[in-house]
Amino acid sequence: MSVRLPVKADLAGRLLRRYKRFFADVALADGRELTVHCPNPGSMRGCAEPGSAVRCSTSHNPKRKLRHTLEMIRVGRTWVGLHTGLANAFVARVLESDALPELTGYPELRREVRVGEGARLDFRLAGGRRKPAYVEVKSVTLAAGRVARSPDSVTERGRKHCATLARLRTEGNRAVQLYVVQRGDCSRVEPADDIDPMYGEALRDAVRMGVEVLAVKARISPTGIALAGALPVEL
Repeated sequence: MSVRLPVKADLAGRLLRRYKRFFADVALADGRELTVHCPNPGSMRGCAEPGSAVRCSTSHNPKRKLRHTLEMIRVGRTWVGLHTGLANAFVARVLESDALPELTGYPELRREVRVGEGARLDFRLAGGRRKPAYVEVKSVTLAAGRVARSPDSVTERGRKHCATLARLRTEGNRAVQLYVVQRGDCSRVEPADDIDPMYGEALRDAVRMGVEVLAVKARISPTGIALAGALPVEL
């Protein structure tokens, strides 16, 4: 089944710099320079090279301080999606379309689900004859050759998510870590142990306790995010 999330990234430019996590300066073809919102809290390792082609979306919300949002960057011949929030919106569309065989058969879908004191996960699937499934989504932009790698920086939050998923599994639920590779040039996913070995250890511990790990590839373009199939995860 074809699944696609429309995106309108119609402002083209070149990246000058990304800084303070949520800001980027972009040069337009007419010589203007704009400061835009960067919707990616990670390090963006390998995806923030000055001079790279970028695409931005435009908001008409008068309350926004920055009118434009950095949506994607060109790495080699591939557009890489930088908007982590769009990864979740894309997964919602995938789940609602029953396009991921491992997570079909659930008539109920809830987002941003509280699963304990100060803890939330991205989705809860329920109903039907299957056990409820809790799903945490991780957007992946880092790659080494054709291998997508996560995380791109040390992530205590990611380790806590692994522990939460493991707890939910021991309570009789399904628990799923779902990686969304926001680039079309990768053929598998692996933990970036050289960047955060404790995350890799936490993920493997969770898998030993029954947590499922899935990954999908998304093809990014200035007009949308399209499902390009599943990817294997090698632990």
